Amino acid sequence: MAKVRFYETMIVVKPDLTEDQRNAMVEKVKNFIEVKVEGKIQEEKRWGMRKLAYKTPHGKYTEGDYAYFIYEADPEKVNLLENFFKITQDVMRFMTLRREDLEKKAIKKESNITVEEPVTTEEAAE
Repeated sequence: MAKVRFYETMIVVKPDLTEDQRNAMVEKVKNFIEVKVEGKIQEEKRWGMRKLAYKTPHGKYTEGDYAYFIYEADPEKVNLLENFFKITQDVMRFMTLRREDLEKKAIKKESNITVEEPVTTEEAAE
């Protein structure tokens, strides 16, 4: 098993879906990360409906519903999420990035943890 790494994934859900359908799609992605990818979600944000930087092919959509996740996962399993997005019609755009800065913070945080030696009964009696 490879070392667990931090990732950031942003998705844009189609705007022509109802609010409930868009919420269900975001929950489906969250569940996929936790169950199939076996990731541990650190942060989840919904940015809501926003204008796209550029129109989609054929100019059909000019806005989308943005969702953002930061999670820990095995690098070998992150590709499952990418494949899921490719076959899911309700997700227009997606991008996954490795967050090395969060990995460095986690390593630094772990190295700052000190373990105290247990007190033996002889030392406690003194």
